[in-house]
Amino acid sequence: MGFSADSRARFNLEQVSVLMLEETPLGMSVLVQIMNGFGGRKLHRCDTIAKAEKVVRETELDLMIVDAMGRSGEGYDFVHWLRRSGVRPNCYAPVVLTAAHTPAAAVAKARDCGAHIVMAKPLTPRAMLDRIIWVARAGRRFVESDGYVGPDRRFKEAGLPKGVAAGRRREDGVLPKP
Repeated sequence: MGFSADSRARFNLEQVSVLMLEETPLGMSVLVQIMNGFGGRKLHRCDTIAKAEKVVRETELDLMIVDAMGRSGEGYDFVHWLRRSGVRPNCYAPVVLTAAHTPAAAVAKARDCGAHIVMAKPLTPRAMLDRIIWVARAGRRFVESDGYVGPDRRFKEAGLPKGVAAGRRREDGVLPKP
């Protein structure tokens, strides 16, 4: 997708209610700055799963940005819980999952827990905006079955978003193994 650096398009997320689940103060600070830059004012900052679940139960949300939460992987578990929670309409809200390490297996795990898209850290405002708009425009239908709840995983592969380099994972077979 990508936007031209000289674009004069304006994006304002002032009315968008966003849950941000990030356990590190630095990571949360980066998310808050990015969302504030887009006009975001309804930001629900959560540094634990318990706080995030409470917000999900008490507040109607438009978007969730969830960190995978390192080796523990609690962020994946949160998204899995969210999709099966039955807390409407939040169980259908778009989820952008962020992770410091995104091998192919982690991307598959994020897809299978019900996230809309995965973003590798470090995050940039341009990349975040690209992914938020991509998720909003994709219009993937929601699937509820015995083995999976989340956005339809079978969507037309139109390639990577513009500006994202291919072959960044060793598992892709493009980069030599160390």
